[in-house]
Amino acid sequence: MRRSRFTDKQIIGILNEAEVGVGMVDLCRRHGISQSTFYRWRERYGGMTVSELKRMRQLEDENRRLKQMYADLSLEHAVLKDIVAKKL
Repeated sequence: MRRSRFTDKQIIGILNEAEVGVGMVDLCRRHGISQSTFYRWRERYGGMTVSELKRMRQLEDENRRLKQMYADLSLEHAVLKDIVAKKL
């Protein structure tokens, strides 16, 4: 997955500017982002602090890693069941 060119602190700062009352169109133009990017950030990160955003990203990475481990283990389990079934 492609990483954002904006840091967590910058994303939260942009969203805070919008909450203060800066126009969304001007905000997007000034920071070089599309309106859809702004709305996606607002939906996902709205009301968060920088530390909460970092913690959420850490949890997402851990969740991704655990899902991969589960997929690997279930594949191994299926293969071992097939081997045992063939021996009987």
